[in-house]
Amino acid sequence: MKKIFLALLTLSSMTASAQFGAPRQNPIVPSVVADVVEDFKPAATNQGGKQYPMVNSQRMVRAQIVAPKASFVGLDIAGKIYEMTKDENGVWTGTSEPQDEGFHYYQLNIDGASVPDPGSKYFYGASRWGSGIDVPAADEEFYTVKNVPQGSINEVYYWSSVSEKMRHGYIYLPNEYYKNPTKKFPVLYLQHGMGENETGWSAQGKTGIIMDNLIAAGKAVPFIIFMDNGLDVPRREAPAPGQGGGRRGGFGGFFNAFQDVLIKDIIPMVEANYRVIADANHRAMAGLSMGGMQTHGITLANPTTFAYVGMFSGGTFNTEELKDAADFKKTNKVLFMSAGGRETRMAEGDNSVGKAAENLKAIGINAHGYVSPGTAHEWQTWRRSLYQFAQLIFK
Repeated sequence: MKKIFLALLTLSSMTASAQFGAPRQNPIVPSVVADVVEDFKPAATNQGGKQYPMVNSQRMVRAQIVAPKASFVGLDIAGKIYEMTKDENGVWTGTSEPQDEGFHYYQLNIDGASVPDPGSKYFYGASRWGSGIDVPAADEEFYTVKNVPQGSINEVYYWSSVSEKMRHGYIYLPNEYYKNPTKKFPVLYLQHGMGENETGWSAQGKTGIIMDNLIAAGKAVPFIIFMDNGLDVPRREAPAPGQGGGRRGGFGGFFNAFQDVLIKDIIPMVEANYRVIADANHRAMAGLSMGGMQTHGITLANPTTFAYVGMFSGGTFNTEELKDAADFKKTNKVLFMSAGGRETRMAEGDNSVGKAAENLKAIGINAHGYVSPGTAHEWQTWRRSLYQFAQLIFK
């Protein structure tokens, strides 16, 4: 059990590190120059008025920066540093190989230092702010802004009795929250991955856009989403087995600390300040990677608190831990597990999310397994996972 957790944690850390070019040095490869279709367009994630970085129809990324005194500049993306070339004006340009559809962290490597690209917006990942780029996807319509009733994502500051300080999160409120001032709503508590923070789901994950489009299409019921920082928590000792620790869902004191903040601070704060239906049947918890593992441990340790559970690239539940979990089985209405198609440990074979769902159905759990086609441990997998999960819950 412990080995599975460590493998997933390593995968999460390596993915973020590879995409940012830190802390390990990625291999340097030549910039792509042959068979390139010259239909590059500025990326949707660029700062206003910036032409670079660009993406073409082959999903190649091209970066450019003025650095006349530099001796080396590289485009560091998806585990490789593409060596850029300098012209007579000191402008460096380089092109990557085709990238996966969806969002990618990247950096520029200038004389050995990994720095953000001044042309892109900045996103928090790999435990720091850095560059990000969205590569157009065939299915991007579900996270594209449309002329539909718009909800809002608002910043929330609140006092934490556990952390003994003010904390910060984001809350998504659907359009109907404003249009129907007497209605109460269900809540999803949605968590980010290792090295990310409370900004991830709204910025990289496109949560508000996904939800607005789903609700407008009648594919999801309106519900509230609260997104918090699962790493900015006080450390505590691991709880005893059966209380969220000592098992795959425990993760020791490091991960279980967030359980205290969620149960004692976040949920009471949301239920006191927003129009929500304060019972298990109208609460859900989900997360990606580390957030999925936190979801696993917290929902096992609090089996009557959440009726809907989602793990995105965060492993699986198994029949051993749930077959005798009477409270969990009685409360749970949907258990959703997902992975990217190229996350082979979770997408294929006996340990896959699909196989786990089959086994859980056999013991009476309404389990669902979803595999995102052609993606790895990355945001396109998690955007698609949220899109699928949101259509199953609170119905």
